[in-house]
Amino acid sequence: MAGRRFYRDQNAWRDLQKFLPERLRLTDQDVPEEDFWDWHGHTIHLDRYRNPAATARVVLHHGVGTNGRQMSLILGAPLARLGFETVAVDNLGYGMTAVAPHSNPTYDDWVQMVVDFLAAENARDPKPTVLYGLSAGGMLTYHVAAAAPKDTLRGIVGMTFLDQRNQQVRDETAHDIVTSRVGIPAMGLVAGTPIGRMRYSMRLASKMSALANDRGAMKVFTKDKTSAGNAMSIAFLNSYMNYAPAVEPEDFDRCPVLLTQPDQDRWTPRHLSTPVLSRIDKVEVRETALENAGHYPLEDPGLQQMVDHIAAFVTDVTA
Repeated sequence: MAGRRFYRDQNAWRDLQKFLPERLRLTDQDVPEEDFWDWHGHTIHLDRYRNPAATARVVLHHGVGTNGRQMSLILGAPLARLGFETVAVDNLGYGMTAVAPHSNPTYDDWVQMVVDFLAAENARDPKPTVLYGLSAGGMLTYHVAAAAPKDTLRGIVGMTFLDQRNQQVRDETAHDIVTSRVGIPAMGLVAGTPIGRMRYSMRLASKMSALANDRGAMKVFTKDKTSAGNAMSIAFLNSYMNYAPAVEPEDFDRCPVLLTQPDQDRWTPRHLSTPVLSRIDKVEVRETALENAGHYPLEDPGLQQMVDHIAAFVTDVTA
């Protein structure tokens, strides 16, 4: 079992929340409970707002430039104040999750971990559940819903839905065209060798400079090695870029889908979700634009719109 680490010992999230509207800034009295779940030798960190009386649970997942506490700031705490139970997950290699020694997790492990976590949550306290994902976490919600047993989720919400197998998506979200057209295929050649364990900066792999539209916030993000300043293995990056879902979009029939697209997103604009969402026709797909909001939304009215639309969606699909 890997050791335990806590956000109470970290200042990065406290520095970041200074860029949020005052109503979203957490104090020592309303921070989430820090909980842990052991999975195959990894110690998964969880930000929890427990509510045994809640009629629905929302599980929050970060992207490749964020972490669970950053999800608690903009969604976990606001949704908890509205009466939902929320839990934000730090996946392998991010946030306060401690990876088992000598392991080299891939994106496939990310998906399976969340599938198993949802099963564990349901066994612990059965509640209708919706899964939210920011950035790359949006497509992860789809991958999890496709891989999990039917009826695991009542709905999925993504800030974007990116199929990295699509060349246009790769070209527009990678750090540069050379990374997209040369670097990513090269990673595939070495991912299964010892070189696959080498770590690669996510700032060099992706267009991380567009994570937030506020320069001050970007300085906080990029210095934070638990989020945007992180590095992941070549094996992880290769598996992320080439992951094939258990069910392709045209056959997806698991649950309704909501896209919450920031309209000032300079990293993953709306058209990059089209290759996925345009093919889903067996379940309802809803969409809302978040006004004035960047990729990691710090701005109103988009922030409040995001909370309002997700709360309405969760209430509807879990009724």
